[in-house]
Amino acid sequence: MKAAYFIKPFVFILFLLPALYYFYAVYLAFNGENILGPDPAQALSLATGEWSIRILVAALAITPLRYLLNMPKLWNYRRMIGLFGLFYVSLHLIVFLMFLLQWQWGDIGREIVERPYITVGFTAFILLLPLGLTSFKAAQRKMGRNWKKLHKLVYGINVLAILHIIWVVRSSYFDALLYGSLVFMCLGYRIMRNYIPAVRRFIILK
Repeated sequence: MKAAYFIKPFVFILFLLPALYYFYAVYLAFNGENILGPDPAQALSLATGEWSIRILVAALAITPLRYLLNMPKLWNYRRMIGLFGLFYVSLHLIVFLMFLLQWQWGDIGREIVERPYITVGFTAFILLLPLGLTSFKAAQRKMGRNWKKLHKLVYGINVLAILHIIWVVRSSYFDALLYGSLVFMCLGYRIMRNYIPAVRRFIILK
């Protein structure tokens, strides 16, 4: 019981650590020390983007792992991990606006419209916002069944994130293939669990 009490803070710190490292790296950069390589802005953008998709996939995997591993307590971490996904996606957007576009507001709209990978990434962010804002119990009670319908957007968001990676990293598609496979495995599991009776009976009996 005591061990379970410490798991949630441990998971929280674990997911926060990458952000703390990059905050520290930015602090050093403003003080004349670079630990991010020859192109710090690009390194920050790629790193925050990678952590965004990792955490979004982790949140997506909670449901299948909960049933397949017979670990219902995993559900206790889904909201927190999902909110961390929104947090890292927001960091990724801020890095893009601050270090790559340098808050040139006149260029932001044009970039979103003219560059497909930015259009897709920004769309994923917009869709993710209502999920974060309605992830709390009060919103669940108020929305009723509509809450579950809204949160099914997470699959579309992950697909958009994979497309974003494919457009951004054209020299290597390994990351897109890896995360894309994980997303479609989670989506495939959900389809089988909902629409194939034998799979559903196996999960219930288990």
